[in-house]
Amino acid sequence: VIVPVYNVEKYIRETIACVQTQTYPHWELLLVEDGSTDGSADVIQGIIKETQDTRIRLIRQPSNLGAARARNRGVQEARGRYIAYLDADDLWMPRKLERELAFMGEKEAAFAFTGYEFADGRGRGTGKVVHVPEKLEYRQALSNTTIFTTTVMFDTARIGKEKLMMPQVKSEDTALWWQVLRSGYTAYGLDENLVRYRRPGKS
Repeated sequence: VIVPVYNVEKYIRETIACVQTQTYPHWELLLVEDGSTDGSADVIQGIIKETQDTRIRLIRQPSNLGAARARNRGVQEARGRYIAYLDADDLWMPRKLERELAFMGEKEAAFAFTGYEFADGRGRGTGKVVHVPEKLEYRQALSNTTIFTTTVMFDTARIGKEKLMMPQVKSEDTALWWQVLRSGYTAYGLDENLVRYRRPGKS
C-alpha cells in the first residue's frame, strides 16, 4: 500500500488507521515522506512506535520530488505481489483490500479499480457515489476518467514493476493508466463503494 506523504499532518493518522482496520491483514504500508515542512513524519514515527506495527514503513525522499516519484519509490521498495495506491487524505472502507484481492483473482486481472464516494473535509461520505464500468480498455479510457488512484490495484505477477513507473507529467496517475492499457492490459472495475475521496471545502 503506497502513500505519498507531503504536509498531511492533519489527515495521516486517520489514513494509517483505515489500513490497520482492513479485514485482510497481510499488507505492508509504505509511507513515502516527500520533504514535508509540517509534522507529518513525526506523527508517523509516533504511530509506529506506539503501535509497534512492523507492517508500517516510513521511507524518506531526499527532498520534495512530487507524488509521481514518491509513488515510484514505493513501487521499488514494495516487497509484496500486489501494489495498491492510497492518497494521504483519502480513506478505505474496512473490506477494501479483501474485496479487491478476491475480485482480481476471480477476473485473473493485472489491473483493477473500484467505485468510490465523495467525502467532506472530515472524511464523512456525502452520498455522491461514483459507479465504475465492468472493464476499460485503452480507447474507452481516453474519454472515461473513472479510474481513481486510491481505488487502483496492480498484480506484479501479471504486470512487471518496470511498467508501473509513473511519468513526470501533470495527471501522472491517469498517464500511467493509459500507458498500461495502451500496452494491451484491461482494467477491471469492481462496482462497489470501497473508498472515500476526501474533498475539503477549498479543494
